[in-house]
Amino acid sequence: MVGVHKISHPIVNAELSKLRLSSTSSKEFREGINHIALILGLEASKDLEEVTFDGQTPIAAFKGTNIKPRVGLTPILRAGLGMTDALLTLFPSAPVYHLGIFREKVTLQPVEYYSKLPAQPPVDIVYLLDPLIATGGTAVAALTMIVDWGIPVDKIKLLCVLASHEGLKNVQSGFPGLEIWVAGIDETLTKEGLISPGLGDTGDRLFNTLRP
Repeated sequence: MVGVHKISHPIVNAELSKLRLSSTSSKEFREGINHIALILGLEASKDLEEVTFDGQTPIAAFKGTNIKPRVGLTPILRAGLGMTDALLTLFPSAPVYHLGIFREKVTLQPVEYYSKLPAQPPVDIVYLLDPLIATGGTAVAALTMIVDWGIPVDKIKLLCVLASHEGLKNVQSGFPGLEIWVAGIDETLTKEGLISPGLGDTGDRLFNTLRP
């Protein structure tokens, strides 16, 4: 799919396989999400525009670089929190704008309940963080909020650990030209809107709130 960048890396494949296992603990799950998010962030940022400056080492002068665009991070609560620390490792000064959106269990429609977006965007590019793209409804709702806020689609990068083929199609149909970075893609989406084989409920597994 045009605009979808699937990471092909042995470490990512191994981490994703471990995340799928129901025997993986919450601690291991958090670590795996963090590792994959870090690699996704590195890959998604490799084309960021740079500016140069003149500097001085203890030995000699040199030509250095800085990242030009102002980067903002937007995790979708609560699962997106599992990816945030990894992106803050790459962009430690980036503001974090939390969006609270959940999927209603009967209609499978997204419901917004929280937004930390300021009145005007003080950033040039936004990394939208959502570990799981199932139907794509939650991502579409978040993207709508960010675009309405004033960030154009070509300045948004959606990072996700696992997505369904159908979910990616739904996101792309609403936002053609969007750049998506994903570690894995599953073909099957159940009638309940769950990715199969998937990862299970990412938020519950991240924060150890699975019901016995």
